[in-house]
Amino acid sequence: MITAKLLGARGEMSVVLRIALLVVGVLLALGLPWYIYPPVAMDIAAWALFAVALDLLLGYTGLLSFGHAAFWGSSAYATGIIAIETGLPFYVAVLGGSLVAALLALPIALLSVRRTGIYFAMVTLAFAQLIFFIANQWRDVTGGENGLQGIPRNLFGLDLSDSFYFYYAALPLILLGLFVAWRVVRSPFGRVLVAIRENPARARALGYPVDRYKVQVFVISAFLAGVAGGVYAVGHGFASLQEVYWTTSGKVVVMNILGGMGTLWGPLLGAGIIVLLEDYLATAGIDAIGIVTGSIFVLTVLLFRRGIWGSVAYLVNSRRAGPVPVTPAETKPRSQPTERV
Repeated sequence: MITAKLLGARGEMSVVLRIALLVVGVLLALGLPWYIYPPVAMDIAAWALFAVALDLLLGYTGLLSFGHAAFWGSSAYATGIIAIETGLPFYVAVLGGSLVAALLALPIALLSVRRTGIYFAMVTLAFAQLIFFIANQWRDVTGGENGLQGIPRNLFGLDLSDSFYFYYAALPLILLGLFVAWRVVRSPFGRVLVAIRENPARARALGYPVDRYKVQVFVISAFLAGVAGGVYAVGHGFASLQEVYWTTSGKVVVMNILGGMGTLWGPLLGAGIIVLLEDYLATAGIDAIGIVTGSIFVLTVLLFRRGIWGSVAYLVNSRRAGPVPVTPAETKPRSQPTERV
């Protein structure tokens, strides 16, 4: 009975801790543009959702994608085209761009999920480079090297020219995307994804269509990456070839590994660190941004093998768990008769 009470108390503490983290996270998101430059705050929010989208594949399903820039970038271009050509609210444009990213992801997923490990990563990278080539050559639509410029921030006639106000107008899209990711990993579907990550053969033996689950999570991840890319494009007012370049895929992978894969909170932390660090180095006039961020990434991998958030969470859980005390009745040999009261 004492053991059950201790386990129940620990479960209640875990729930309270999660609620506290959620409240702190929402308050931090609401107050972010008050403490840092609003465009940088918007970049953090967009990249955070992008990193969480990739974490559904990398952290929870065990699929390393080096081609997620294709979905971030294709949505950025599609969102820009819809916003420019139709004048619809940017919510509709971002949703349209996200659907384009999801539709693009479906055939890529069907051709990629039969591969694993480095082969899956290389196949996704090849498709991303194909999208980069199309964006570069289709100049009449994408603007080529000049990019797609003049993307408006239309929202029912509201003046969103100030990045401070645009942040709060776009934040519901980001929070909704994060909620979708949280709901996915907390559902039975998400538990199957973890089972596939740990042992695909056993999951298949239990009757789960492993490839179908991989395709589904791939499309969901692409859709969320599309939401992030669309918000990013509207926030900056343009979409460029950088959005579909392979370095963008590498950058979001670094965010996941830096913060901690398979945690949801880790990618958020990794995105914040990388974006703030790049902004600080650019403001300070340091050209070798890649060398600095790469060095920090190497040190993090060496010192925190689970990432920053993953390592902290592991230590906290280890200390909270500790040895579970048992009652004298549980330690007494079963063969020994018990005393009657």
